[in-house]
Amino acid sequence: MNSYRDLIVWKAALKLAVNCYSATKGFPNSEAYGMTSQIRRSAASIAANVAEGHGRESTGTFIQFLRTAQGSLKELETHHILSGEVGLMVEAEVASLLGQTDEIGKMLRSMIRSLQQKS
Repeated sequence: MNSYRDLIVWKAALKLAVNCYSATKGFPNSEAYGMTSQIRRSAASIAANVAEGHGRESTGTFIQFLRTAQGSLKELETHHILSGEVGLMVEAEVASLLGQTDEIGKMLRSMIRSLQQKS
């Protein structure tokens, strides 16, 4: 594997970020610096941390970045749930996005375990 762009987890995280941008387009302007920004930042952070960690020279550092990506994933899940609770997103949209975050979470955990076994 030569590039982080070959990683399935990175591709899934990038798709999630794109979907989050789409989901927040309809948010009110009053949320531009609130929930819209929070969702977009945490979503982008997942793929960015996978990419940055892959570019580091040690397995331990890569694992650390994958754990940071997990933290951003949990932050994003919380923002989605809150957005549903306050009526910024409909339940079906929240469920769809949470389904994506669940899958990415499994991939991150699996990748961390695999890398830990190799080191």
